[in-house]
Amino acid sequence: MLRCVYVDLDGTLLGPGGNLFLGGDQRPSLLGARAVEACVRAGVELCIVTGRKRVSMAELARLLGQTTAIFEAGAGVLIDGEVHWLTGEWQPGAQNIHDQIAAAGAPALLLEHFAGRLEVHDPWAAGRETSHLLRGLVDTAEADALLADAGLGSLRLLDNGGVHRRSPALAALEQVRAYHLVPRTVSKAAGIAFHRQARQYDRDDTIACGDSREDLQMAPVVGTFWLMANAIEHDPSIRGAIGGAPNVRITEDGHGAGVYEAVVTSLAQGVRA
Repeated sequence: MLRCVYVDLDGTLLGPGGNLFLGGDQRPSLLGARAVEACVRAGVELCIVTGRKRVSMAELARLLGQTTAIFEAGAGVLIDGEVHWLTGEWQPGAQNIHDQIAAAGAPALLLEHFAGRLEVHDPWAAGRETSHLLRGLVDTAEADALLADAGLGSLRLLDNGGVHRRSPALAALEQVRAYHLVPRTVSKAAGIAFHRQARQYDRDDTIACGDSREDLQMAPVVGTFWLMANAIEHDPSIRGAIGGAPNVRITEDGHGAGVYEAVVTSLAQGVRA
């Protein structure tokens, strides 16, 4: 039986502009809300897995009738009011992890090296406890190598999918993506694995929904991973990242409609691909 749905927010459950009631075609749609309703009716937990910060996720989870969320791309897991940090050697203390990473010089290093291709993702970068949120178009492998050469190999830059906001400095880029600078142990997959263990959910009793390459990393820790159709539309090359993963399915529709498809199909047919 399906016991938990792990769902990304932006580009997945939410439509353009982070709107729950807007489809990818910019027209009103209730299918995202109906996906939430289907979970509630069936007694299935809905766990948000997002790059957004903790303070907003606690409130959003409550509005959706849930008590868990995985925030800042897997840096922390909120379960029934308790926060669990999955940040390895980077731990909050006199400074939070975000400020520790800044003090180490990692954000400045990346912004200087990728000048004209990377910038702070304002205003959403403010108020974070762990990750530094950036936007642009860069090679994450090159970024990770740069960090390692600077003695900062315990950090990595992860790609969390496309965004629409950019400054004039990035106007020439063919697309803009969101990046999180985080401790290397941080990932959405690690957040799900921790939550599953805490809830004692079997892998095959869970699904995940997402729209980015980072989201694809959730596939090995759930029964079925559903990639939103809008992810293919935005970045056709993402098909190559799927590889031979047997439990990855692509939805027919994107955004909330895609999540609704994933939920009702899994409830009706079981979660295995």
